[in-house]
Amino acid sequence: MAKQSTAFALTFVALFALAFVFLAGVDALPEPASSQNPEQNGLVEAQPTRGPFVRDSANSEIPLRIVAKSIGLDKTIANPTSTDVETLDTALLDGTVRYPTSARLGEEGTVLIFGHSSYLPIVRNQNYKAFNGIQKLKAGDTVSVYSASAEYRYTVTGVRLANAAEDVIELPSTGKFLTMVTCDSFGKKTDRFVVTAKFEGAYTL
Repeated sequence: MAKQSTAFALTFVALFALAFVFLAGVDALPEPASSQNPEQNGLVEAQPTRGPFVRDSANSEIPLRIVAKSIGLDKTIANPTSTDVETLDTALLDGTVRYPTSARLGEEGTVLIFGHSSYLPIVRNQNYKAFNGIQKLKAGDTVSVYSASAEYRYTVTGVRLANAAEDVIELPSTGKFLTMVTCDSFGKKTDRFVVTAKFEGAYTL
Protein backbone atom coordinates (compact mmCIF):
# COMPACT_ATOMS: atom_id res chain seq x y z
CA MET A 1 0.00 0.00 0.00
CA ALA A 2 2.84 2.37 0.92
CA LYS A 3 4.55 1.56 -2.38
CA GLN A 4 1.36 2.41 -4.29
CA SER A 5 1.03 5.78 -2.47
CA THR A 6 4.65 6.62 -3.20
CA ALA A 7 4.25 5.68 -6.86
CA PHE A 8 1.11 7.83 -7.12
CA ALA A 9 2.85 10.80 -5.52
CA LEU A 10 5.84 10.48 -7.86
CA THR A 11 3.53 10.21 -10.86
CA PHE A 12 1.61 13.35 -9.75
CA VAL A 13 4.82 15.34 -9.25
CA ALA A 14 6.12 14.22 -12.63
CA LEU A 15 2.89 15.22 -14.38
CA PHE A 16 2.85 18.58 -12.59
CA ALA A 17 6.45 19.25 -13.60
CA LEU A 18 5.73 18.34 -17.22
CA ALA A 19 2.66 20.61 -17.24
CA PHE A 20 4.72 23.47 -15.78
CA VAL A 21 7.43 23.01 -18.40
CA PHE A 22 4.82 22.92 -21.17
CA LEU A 23 3.05 26.12 -19.98
CA ALA A 24 6.39 27.89 -19.66
CA GLY A 25 7.29 26.81 -23.15
CA VAL A 26 4.17 28.37 -24.65
CA ASP A 27 4.43 31.47 -22.41
CA ALA A 28 1.09 30.72 -20.72
CA LEU A 29 2.14 31.07 -17.10
CA PRO A 30 0.36 33.83 -15.10
CA GLU A 31 2.37 37.03 -14.49
CA PRO A 32 3.68 37.33 -10.92
CA ALA A 33 2.22 40.12 -8.78
CA SER A 34 4.54 43.12 -8.49
CA SER A 35 4.85 45.17 -5.35
CA GLN A 36 6.45 47.97 -7.38
CA ASN A 37 3.23 48.97 -9.19
CA PRO A 38 0.15 48.75 -6.96
CA GLU A 39 -2.10 50.09 -9.76
CA GLN A 40 -1.41 47.00 -11.89
CA ASN A 41 -2.15 44.75 -8.93
CA GLY A 42 -5.58 46.31 -8.47
CA LEU A 43 -4.67 47.69 -5.02
CA VAL A 44 -5.47 51.26 -6.00
CA GLU A 45 -7.47 52.76 -8.82
CA ALA A 46 -5.32 53.88 -11.75
CA GLN A 47 -5.27 57.66 -12.10
CA PRO A 48 -6.14 59.18 -15.49
CA THR A 49 -3.28 60.78 -17.36
CA ARG A 50 -3.39 64.49 -18.12
CA GLY A 51 -4.60 64.80 -21.68
CA PRO A 52 -7.35 66.01 -23.96
CA PHE A 53 -10.87 64.79 -23.41
CA VAL A 54 -14.26 65.51 -24.93
CA ARG A 55 -17.17 67.11 -23.10
CA ASP A 56 -20.68 67.46 -24.47
CA SER A 57 -23.35 69.99 -23.55
CA ALA A 58 -24.61 67.73 -20.77
CA ASN A 59 -21.22 68.19 -19.08
CA SER A 60 -20.80 71.90 -19.80
CA GLU A 61 -19.02 74.04 -17.24
CA ILE A 62 -18.94 77.71 -16.31
CA PRO A 63 -15.66 79.57 -16.93
CA LEU A 64 -13.87 80.88 -13.85
CA ARG A 65 -10.53 82.23 -15.09
CA ILE A 66 -8.96 83.41 -18.34
CA VAL A 67 -5.23 83.35 -19.07
CA ALA A 68 -3.17 84.52 -22.06
CA LYS A 69 0.49 84.15 -21.12
CA SER A 70 1.75 85.95 -24.22
CA ILE A 71 0.31 89.26 -22.94
CA GLY A 72 0.40 88.60 -19.18
CA LEU A 73 -3.39 88.25 -18.88
CA ASP A 74 -4.74 86.34 -15.88
CA LYS A 75 -8.21 87.35 -14.68
CA THR A 76 -11.22 85.84 -12.95
CA ILE A 77 -14.51 85.47 -14.83
CA ALA A 78 -17.89 86.31 -13.31
CA ASN A 79 -21.02 84.49 -14.47
CA PRO A 80 -24.08 86.65 -13.77
CA THR A 81 -27.44 85.16 -14.73
CA SER A 82 -29.15 88.43 -15.66
CA THR A 83 -28.61 90.43 -18.86
CA ASP A 84 -29.60 93.63 -17.05
CA VAL A 85 -27.05 96.34 -17.93
CA GLU A 86 -26.58 97.47 -14.33
CA THR A 87 -25.95 93.87 -13.19
CA LEU A 88 -23.38 93.27 -15.94
CA ASP A 89 -21.59 96.58 -15.36
CA THR A 90 -21.36 95.83 -11.64
CA ALA A 91 -19.87 92.40 -12.40
CA LEU A 92 -17.21 94.02 -14.61
CA LEU A 93 -15.87 95.83 -11.53
CA ASP A 94 -14.69 92.46 -10.16
CA GLY A 95 -12.96 91.13 -13.29
CA THR A 96 -14.13 89.87 -16.66
CA VAL A 97 -17.67 88.69 -17.41
CA ARG A 98 -19.16 85.87 -19.47
CA TYR A 99 -22.27 87.13 -21.20
CA PRO A 100 -25.13 85.07 -19.68
CA THR A 101 -26.71 83.87 -22.92
CA SER A 102 -23.45 82.82 -24.57
CA ALA A 103 -22.16 79.24 -24.58
CA ARG A 104 -20.59 77.58 -21.58
CA LEU A 105 -17.33 75.67 -21.74
CA GLY A 106 -17.78 72.36 -23.54
CA GLU A 107 -20.91 73.47 -25.39
CA GLU A 108 -21.40 74.09 -29.08
CA GLY A 109 -21.33 77.82 -29.79
CA THR A 110 -19.28 80.81 -28.67
CA VAL A 111 -18.16 81.68 -25.16
CA LEU A 112 -18.38 85.50 -25.05
CA ILE A 113 -16.25 87.25 -22.44
CA PHE A 114 -16.14 91.01 -21.82
CA GLY A 115 -13.58 93.01 -19.87
CA HIS A 116 -12.80 96.68 -19.23
CA SER A 117 -9.78 98.36 -20.76
CA SER A 118 -8.33 101.68 -19.65
CA TYR A 119 -5.06 103.45 -20.34
CA LEU A 120 -5.43 106.22 -17.78
CA PRO A 121 -2.20 106.67 -15.79
CA ILE A 122 -3.96 106.24 -12.44
CA VAL A 123 -6.75 103.69 -11.96
CA ARG A 124 -7.84 102.71 -8.44
CA ASN A 125 -9.70 99.55 -9.46
CA GLN A 126 -7.30 97.48 -11.57
CA ASN A 127 -10.23 95.59 -13.09
CA TYR A 128 -10.74 98.65 -15.30
CA LYS A 129 -7.57 97.33 -17.00
CA ALA A 130 -8.71 93.69 -17.11
CA PHE A 131 -8.49 93.41 -20.91
CA ASN A 132 -5.70 95.92 -21.48
CA GLY A 133 -3.47 94.66 -24.26
CA ILE A 134 -5.76 92.03 -25.80
CA GLN A 135 -5.20 93.83 -29.11
CA LYS A 136 -1.58 92.61 -28.87
CA LEU A 137 -2.67 88.99 -29.21
CA LYS A 138 -1.67 87.43 -32.51
CA ALA A 139 -3.09 84.63 -34.64
CA GLY A 140 -1.77 81.36 -33.24
CA ASP A 141 -1.47 82.61 -29.65
CA THR A 142 -3.04 80.43 -26.95
CA VAL A 143 -5.79 81.59 -24.60
CA SER A 144 -6.76 79.25 -21.76
CA VAL A 145 -10.12 79.40 -20.02
CA TYR A 146 -10.41 77.41 -16.78
CA SER A 147 -13.38 75.76 -15.14
CA ALA A 148 -13.19 74.19 -11.69
CA SER A 149 -11.86 70.93 -13.17
CA ALA A 150 -10.30 71.58 -16.57
CA GLU A 151 -8.37 73.91 -18.86
CA TYR A 152 -10.10 74.71 -22.15
CA ARG A 153 -7.50 75.79 -24.66
CA TYR A 154 -8.21 78.12 -27.60
CA THR A 155 -6.06 79.38 -30.48
CA VAL A 156 -6.43 83.01 -31.57
CA THR A 157 -7.71 83.35 -35.13
CA GLY A 158 -8.24 87.12 -35.38
CA VAL A 159 -7.93 90.51 -33.66
CA ARG A 160 -9.76 93.62 -34.84
CA LEU A 161 -11.03 97.03 -33.79
CA ALA A 162 -14.82 97.21 -33.98
CA ASN A 163 -16.15 100.75 -34.32
CA ALA A 164 -19.07 102.12 -32.35
CA ALA A 165 -21.39 101.91 -35.35
CA GLU A 166 -21.35 98.09 -35.21
CA ASP A 167 -24.46 96.79 -33.44
CA VAL A 168 -23.67 93.07 -33.67
CA ILE A 169 -20.64 90.90 -32.97
CA GLU A 170 -20.95 87.66 -34.90
CA LEU A 171 -21.08 84.62 -32.61
CA PRO A 172 -20.90 81.28 -34.47
CA SER A 173 -23.27 78.66 -33.06
CA THR A 174 -21.74 75.70 -34.89
CA GLY A 175 -18.39 74.61 -33.52
CA LYS A 176 -16.70 75.81 -30.33
CA PHE A 177 -15.25 79.30 -30.15
CA LEU A 178 -14.17 82.04 -27.76
CA THR A 179 -14.70 85.76 -28.30
CA MET A 180 -13.08 88.38 -26.06
CA VAL A 181 -14.35 91.98 -26.18
CA THR A 182 -13.21 95.16 -24.45
CA CYS A 183 -16.11 97.06 -22.92
CA ASP A 184 -16.58 100.53 -21.37
CA SER A 185 -20.20 99.75 -20.49
CA PHE A 186 -22.79 97.24 -21.67
CA GLY A 187 -25.21 100.11 -22.19
CA LYS A 188 -22.96 102.32 -24.31
CA LYS A 189 -21.70 102.11 -27.88
CA THR A 190 -17.94 102.56 -28.06
CA ASP A 191 -15.05 101.42 -30.19
CA ARG A 192 -13.79 98.09 -28.87
CA PHE A 193 -11.25 95.41 -29.59
CA VAL A 194 -12.56 91.97 -30.50
CA VAL A 195 -10.46 88.81 -30.31
CA THR A 196 -11.74 85.57 -31.82
CA ALA A 197 -10.34 82.12 -31.08
CA LYS A 198 -11.17 78.50 -31.90
CA PHE A 199 -11.32 75.61 -29.46
CA GLU A 200 -8.34 73.23 -29.53
CA GLY A 201 -8.87 70.87 -26.59
CA ALA A 202 -9.70 70.44 -22.91
CA TYR A 203 -7.29 69.13 -20.31
CA THR A 204 -8.01 67.83 -16.84
CA LEU A 205 -6.38 69.79 -14.05
